[in-house]
Amino acid sequence: MRWIISIAILLALEVYAFQAFRTLFKFWWSLSAYVAITVIVVGLLIYSFYQPAPHGSLTGFRAYMIGIFLSLSALKLSVVVVMFGEDILRILIFIYNKLFTSSAENFPSRRKFISTLALGLGAIPFLSLLYGMYKGKYNFKVLSYELEFDNLPEEFDGYTLTQISDIHSGSFDNEEEINYAIDLVNEQESDVILFTGDLVNNLAEEMKPWIPVFSRLKAKDGVYSILGNHDYGDYYQFVSEDKKQENFKDLVKVHSELGWDLLRNEGREIQRGEHKLHVIGVENWGKGGFKKAGDFEKAAEGVDPEDFKILMSHDPSHWDEVIKNHEKDVQLTLSGHTHGMQFGIEIPGWFKWSPVQYRYEQWAGLYENARRFINVNRGFGYLAYPGRVGIWPEVTVIKLRRKTTSEA
Repeated sequence: MRWIISIAILLALEVYAFQAFRTLFKFWWSLSAYVAITVIVVGLLIYSFYQPAPHGSLTGFRAYMIGIFLSLSALKLSVVVVMFGEDILRILIFIYNKLFTSSAENFPSRRKFISTLALGLGAIPFLSLLYGMYKGKYNFKVLSYELEFDNLPEEFDGYTLTQISDIHSGSFDNEEEINYAIDLVNEQESDVILFTGDLVNNLAEEMKPWIPVFSRLKAKDGVYSILGNHDYGDYYQFVSEDKKQENFKDLVKVHSELGWDLLRNEGREIQRGEHKLHVIGVENWGKGGFKKAGDFEKAAEGVDPEDFKILMSHDPSHWDEVIKNHEKDVQLTLSGHTHGMQFGIEIPGWFKWSPVQYRYEQWAGLYENARRFINVNRGFGYLAYPGRVGIWPEVTVIKLRRKTTSEA
């Protein structure tokens, strides 16, 4: 049934888009080119799914065919919206003329202007998605925040952390760009670097070629990491459960080879003089059908509610469902997972939109609830669609400040 519905929707898209194209281009060769392009793209997309996929994920040739298909579909969908609206208007005009006027016009003809407008508007998402594959996926941005806390120990006033998330190393295809991004992270000279999960798409071996690159990440207090939903190998069909567990052990080992301290429902203390800051990391916990291996109670065992805590939890729904009202008062949570859907419109400080916001209330950037903060990183890498549009790959820098009370 799902296939029937999908095919019906695609056919409706084709019919409306073809009508607009036929109104503008009446030459047989131009219409033939339109049909040929559609057939070739759909054919290559189907073909790509019958080819071996690296690491069993949507990468390489398959990913690019998905991207091209999405670009073409965005063009056609935009055309459909405009043309369908014009069809409704034409029907209403026709009914009005029949009922209330003596107009001899039988049915208003489709206007060339509307078809031109539809194709012009459709070109915007079409070209944007193509650009996202060409340049957008490596258009790294550094986003900086400064947060004040009443209970931050004085010794940690000015303490800075850099967060990266969702590396998805199996998708990378440009070592020069990734080296540039690693340099960008190191240039922030933060006290600590925190990675919030999804090192790979499926398999530990995806990260092996990138170990020399990512092991260059350095910070005074080290690099701490956690697991994301993709790190467990749940989206790959292993020949046996033993192979799946072997892959997971290899992935845990990769963190060690990188020189990162992997936190699996546990915490670490960063000391400054007689005071400390707690870095707590939980395994993946996500609402819905996602793995719920995260155990904050275990990870924060022995931590005083008054102590300052930074929690790394891959899925922001964990903060929304469990952490933001927790009695242990987690001052700052760092998450990722959403990628900002790798598509959206964002004008910093003014406007932010992506379809993913209808799934996650906290989906990109900084959020607050009763002076408890969460930062949802937009992601370092990409998955499935091999690009980014409007929601760029992110390096987050957060400076912690001790809030001072002025005397009256």
